[in-house]
Amino acid sequence: MYTVPKLDDYSPQALDRAVADLFAALESESRALQGEADWKEFRDRWMARKNGVLTQVNDTWLKAAPGPAKREVGQRVNQLKARAESAIEEARNKIHTSAAGSKLASERLDISLPGIQRRTGVKHPVLRAMDEIVSIFKAMGYSIGEGPEVETDYYNFESLNFPPNHPARDTQDTLFIAGQEQKPARDRLLMRTHTSPVQIRVMEQQPPPVRIIIPGKVHRNDPLDATHSPVFHQVEGLAVDNNITFCDLKGTLDRAMKALFGSSVKTRFYPSFFPFTEPSADMQVSCIFCGGKGCRKCKNSGWIELLGCGMVDPNVFDFVKQNGYDSSKISGFAFGMGIERISILKYGVEEIQLFYEGDVRFLEQFA
Repeated sequence: MYTVPKLDDYSPQALDRAVADLFAALESESRALQGEADWKEFRDRWMARKNGVLTQVNDTWLKAAPGPAKREVGQRVNQLKARAESAIEEARNKIHTSAAGSKLASERLDISLPGIQRRTGVKHPVLRAMDEIVSIFKAMGYSIGEGPEVETDYYNFESLNFPPNHPARDTQDTLFIAGQEQKPARDRLLMRTHTSPVQIRVMEQQPPPVRIIIPGKVHRNDPLDATHSPVFHQVEGLAVDNNITFCDLKGTLDRAMKALFGSSVKTRFYPSFFPFTEPSADMQVSCIFCGGKGCRKCKNSGWIELLGCGMVDPNVFDFVKQNGYDSSKISGFAFGMGIERISILKYGVEEIQLFYEGDVRFLEQFA
């Protein structure tokens, strides 16, 4: 470690040699620094006011120099001070740069390694089937209709030709909202049992012609089993115009089923009853599993019942006749299908409750 020597010779040559030795010691100590603690010790050793090297140089060389030599010594002391300050600052920057580089190296990402891939979600099979059905009818010129899930008795039943005390109301297993006893019957709130109320709401706002497809969630007081759920999804359709016939209904649904299940699928209709359509029908499709030959899925009949449909009952038009729906001039058809039932057929699912259990092992099959 460098120690400031006493000078006996103050000639310029002797002073230059002494300064050179001091510069060499300064550089050597600067290069040996390893960290922040070493640098602080180095700084204090050279710059401390009481016993730092520069202070010792000032006392030992400048103050002890004879008068004629003080100028030469003073110039060299100033050079030493400037050189020491510069060396200390450079050493500090070097240490900080080295520390930052080490930290960066420890945090550096190796982009050659495979990354952590975030698993991407996909649509639920029920929503996937719903979107597919909606897209089929949109391609045929239908627009999408929407409405509230909490409905009034008027829209859910009365305006759809379910008068009070009509026996068909009992088949809906309705979930009523509590605390509605003081309201008139038609204003009482309930969870909609089908998406049909949207048909009335759309016809109230839009005069004919109308072609809408209505996807949505519905609620019924059904116990959960292999084929029933208290919450499920429907898609309904409504077409109203001049001279619409049952043939238009059959042709529309036949085309939709072929687009949904394949061009080899056949459809057939047989009489049924719905309060809001007359005549009414249930539609069957040839079994998509056995091609109509008969299997366990279709109970060996070769056919699977899929949806209900029919021509809009003139009584329904009477509720919106003020908006141009004169049953003597116009006609229309309506249909409705359960999305879960479609999903069960398309994806080969055994029980409806699998759609709602949230079991990732089941849902991963549709990713």
